[in-house]
Amino acid sequence: QVQLVESGGGLVQPGGSLRLSCSVSGSGFSIDAMAWYRMAPGKQRELVAIISSGGYTNYADSVKGRFTISRDNAKNTVYLQMISLNPEETAVYHCNRYPASDFWGQGTQVAVSS
Repeated sequence: QVQLVESGGGLVQPGGSLRLSCSVSGSGFSIDAMAWYRMAPGKQRELVAIISSGGYTNYADSVKGRFTISRDNAKNTVYLQMISLNPEETAVYHCNRYPASDFWGQGTQVAVSS
C-alpha cells in the first residue's frame, strides 16, 4: 500500500514562498506520474501541477509561472516550490499519483494571510 507524507506547509504572508515536500513509500514511484492537489475550505479538490516519470510538467493556469513541481526519484520525493502566494491559495495541499489513487495522505496546510 502506498503511503504519502506531505510536509512544508505553514503560515506565509501574501507574496511569500513555500516549498512543499511529499515522501512516497511503495513500489513504482519512479514510473508513476505524480501530482499536487489542493483543497480550499468549501471547495472541491483542485489539480495544481503534474510531473511525469520523465520530468515533463503541467500546471493549472492559475499557478503557471509561480509554482514549480519537481521530483527526486532516488529519494521517492516530489516537491512543489510556490512563490507569490495569495490568500485564495490557502488550502490543504496533497500529493498523489496522476491520475489520483484512492490513497491520500494527510496533506499539509498552507495559510496565506497578513
